[in-house]
Amino acid sequence: MDFEFSEDENRFLREVEQFLKDNHDPKVMDVTRENMAQVCDTPERRAFMKKLAARGWLGITWPKECGGQDGEGFYEYLLNEKLSSVGAPQIGKGVGIIGKTLIKVGSEKLKQEFLPRILDANVEFAVGYSEPGAGSDSAAMRLKAERQGDGWVLNGQKVFTTSAHFADWYWVGARTDPDAPKHHGISLFLIPMNHPGLTIHPMYTMGNERTNAVFFDNVFVHDDYRVGELNKGFQYIAEALDIERFTMFTFSPIRGRLELLCDHVKNGTRDGKPLREDPVIRQRVAQLATECEVARVLGVKFVDAALNSAKTPTAEASEYKLFATELSRRIADATMDIVGPGAQLALGTSDGPLKGRPESCYTYTVIDTIGGGSSEVQKNIIATRKLGLPRNF
Repeated sequence: MDFEFSEDENRFLREVEQFLKDNHDPKVMDVTRENMAQVCDTPERRAFMKKLAARGWLGITWPKECGGQDGEGFYEYLLNEKLSSVGAPQIGKGVGIIGKTLIKVGSEKLKQEFLPRILDANVEFAVGYSEPGAGSDSAAMRLKAERQGDGWVLNGQKVFTTSAHFADWYWVGARTDPDAPKHHGISLFLIPMNHPGLTIHPMYTMGNERTNAVFFDNVFVHDDYRVGELNKGFQYIAEALDIERFTMFTFSPIRGRLELLCDHVKNGTRDGKPLREDPVIRQRVAQLATECEVARVLGVKFVDAALNSAKTPTAEASEYKLFATELSRRIADATMDIVGPGAQLALGTSDGPLKGRPESCYTYTVIDTIGGGSSEVQKNIIATRKLGLPRNF
């Protein structure tokens, strides 16, 4: 495969760069929020997404009959990389997880109701997979959905639903057949977040970002808002998670964290000696720079595999997610070590090294190794689906 961008791709990159310059807004673009910069959780960020929608950039890969451009996925990749490089919200769950799943398996009613609103940036979604006993293992979810009349009644709990406090709709997996095997008997539903049976409690992460626990108390959902076939929700979730594992953890912020460290090493001193002359530091930074290039190529490789396959390449998604997030954590570790004790000062400390970014990167990158499926889960996926090793359960 060719790792160099084509003339058309470079032209698109320049167009996006100019758009970001013309629409620069510190309320929208904030690299210090690290990976959480991708969420669209303020009025200013929602307004920014409408500007993206007006350019037709939210439906690049969607079929034309669904309002999209039938374009190549590589342009979607390039767009997300540019957005994440400046800490702007990305095209996200609506276009990827929800939109692409609805296009494949959604009813005409759901397509007509949601696809135009996604393309116009008029709706935000929360995704409900994780539960107290089913974090990275979505197949273990136990939220109960029982048939009642022309719909379903849901009771139970979800955790780590990041967007629940500002989203309009909830994309939820629930167990519709408790007697089915673990990876079967799960169905997907769409529920309005203002449903009276939903209770949202905040849960704050070590990065001081908000996620949520959501409680279901006799939440009735009409069967029209069940997505796809009954009891096949896990298959849809698994494919959507492959998309999430790639799009949630873009490469640009990882490169930005390494550049931040390199700038400090170029200009910093310890005991009166330049850090750049320390052979141990030089070796560590060189190793991270090499690994950064590996992460970039793994990302491009995933996009190429996705473009040339009818299915989302599961193992490649897990390879990228595992390597990229663990690399990001190693960069944060190295930054804490090289910057020294001052690196523990909180983000925004005016007289602290790098204004507190080392502490911020450190706490956020730990979260990244868990979100979208922990590193251990990614290793299991690679072992079973690529290497052919037996399952450990």
